[in-house]
Amino acid sequence: MHTTEVTVRSYELDGFGHLNHATFLNHFEYARFETLRAAGFPPEVLLASGVGIHVVRVEVDYLREARLDQTMRIVTMPAEVRNSSMTLEQTASDPEDPASAFARARVVIVWIGTNGRPTRIPDDVRAAMGVAPP
Repeated sequence: MHTTEVTVRSYELDGFGHLNHATFLNHFEYARFETLRAAGFPPEVLLASGVGIHVVRVEVDYLREARLDQTMRIVTMPAEVRNSSMTLEQTASDPEDPASAFARARVVIVWIGTNGRPTRIPDDVRAAMGVAPP
């Protein structure tokens, strides 16, 4: 599990004055990259190893609005791990009230090898993220 904090910025607001629904995807993506970075796998390390990560599915439940200057704490954790794919669960909530979520996402990511095809999730990535090998 990894936690990332972000702040809602003025240009992310929609016409109703709350965080645009699509912008949640940007924040969730940033939190996924920060999760990999904290596990020792920043983008440059993955790129140097020839491995890529592709998002193949995203499901988001929008639960309540977030407004200008609102801080969101995004918790990212692996939910299901297969040979070449991993489902991550992400929850964006108020740091002052973690039980009251703004949005929840389930994101399926697939590891892609140098040949452009799905490849096995590296064992060191699995170990760093606390998931067992298949």
